[in-house]
Amino acid sequence: MRNAVIGIIAGIVIGVVIGVSVIAPRLKASLPVTAAKVVAELSQPEVSPAPPLEESQTSASAGTPLEPSYLERLVPPPDAPPVIRWRMASAFAGALPHLGAQGKRIETEIWRISAGGMEVAFHEPDALVPEKNLFEAVKSGAIDAAFAGPDAWPLTSPAMQLMGSVPFGPRADEYLAWFYFGGGEKLMSDITAPMGVQVLICGLVAPEGAGWYRRPVKTLEDLKGLRVRMTGLGAKVMSRLGVKTLSLSEGETFHALETGDIDAAEYSMPAIDQQLGLHRMARNYYFPGWHQPATLLPLIVNKAKWEALPAAQRSQLRAVCGDNVRHALAEGEALQYRALLAITKEGVTVRRWPREILVSLEKAWTETAAAAAKADRDFKRVWDSISRFRADYAVWRELGNP
Repeated sequence: MRNAVIGIIAGIVIGVVIGVSVIAPRLKASLPVTAAKVVAELSQPEVSPAPPLEESQTSASAGTPLEPSYLERLVPPPDAPPVIRWRMASAFAGALPHLGAQGKRIETEIWRISAGGMEVAFHEPDALVPEKNLFEAVKSGAIDAAFAGPDAWPLTSPAMQLMGSVPFGPRADEYLAWFYFGGGEKLMSDITAPMGVQVLICGLVAPEGAGWYRRPVKTLEDLKGLRVRMTGLGAKVMSRLGVKTLSLSEGETFHALETGDIDAAEYSMPAIDQQLGLHRMARNYYFPGWHQPATLLPLIVNKAKWEALPAAQRSQLRAVCGDNVRHALAEGEALQYRALLAITKEGVTVRRWPREILVSLEKAWTETAAAAAKADRDFKRVWDSISRFRADYAVWRELGNP
């Protein structure tokens, strides 16, 4: 009997200790967002209960999440901050694999990671502003952000093209190493701050194809005089070899190849080129894509909108962009061999550039970069930084790659 009484007393003492030290603090802790919404709803007796779920909405699993339609009817807590809503224009159609999909992914993931606290609405090309005006529209505040390619930068800032792709430059791993740990991010901030924009690297494209040619190209003489759809720094290099380059949209490119108005077209990687149907208009697909061994895609944000963001939303947006780069790197490498297999079955001949042409292209790029560095101080700063980093990185590149 004595032992039983002692046991009862000990149990009571232990229960009191647990209640004071463990349970009470938890009851005072702030609730997660979803839980707070539920509590807020239940604390208002005047609110009618939600209608019962349809049979199709029920699940045998007790862990099945509630339908979004029901969650949307929950009353938010009175102290919840207002939802931040941005409009984002995209340079790439949402249905375009890899490129457009990366823009759509920004819209989806920022909503998820912010628990609905931030919305970045994706808009198709030309839906808000003409694609060629993306940068100016963001700078002026006409739109909040733009998911773009290297061609979005104004001609007055040639240095920013080096932040998107570098002919005969680094592949993705080396490029990102330079950007985040070799001074690239700081240089980009220095250059873009006076422009009224904030830039985040928010996507990536794996090595591209060098272009679709209606006829085989065997010598430098075969290149001269050809009309080729190409943009950016690569177009400047080709122009030095006597090629006439043109800047055309996706639809214009397909039509120009079909009618013979151009002799060749460069657009992107095999998986994207296949989706656009370029292989049906030209049967010679050249590699390597010397002009863009890797491409970094920017999210351009209006500077005032960025500075007005709470710190949490800034971190969330950076996290989404970092994850988008990770996802794009993996997906970009995984998609290409299937696309190449499919287009070769349709009669496409995959070709490598003759060594003579590659050597001439690299020489032309060296001359192009030197001329641009001489004409523009910022271009020189970025080009010197990339060149120094690549010279140091060369040891690891040789040792690390089998």
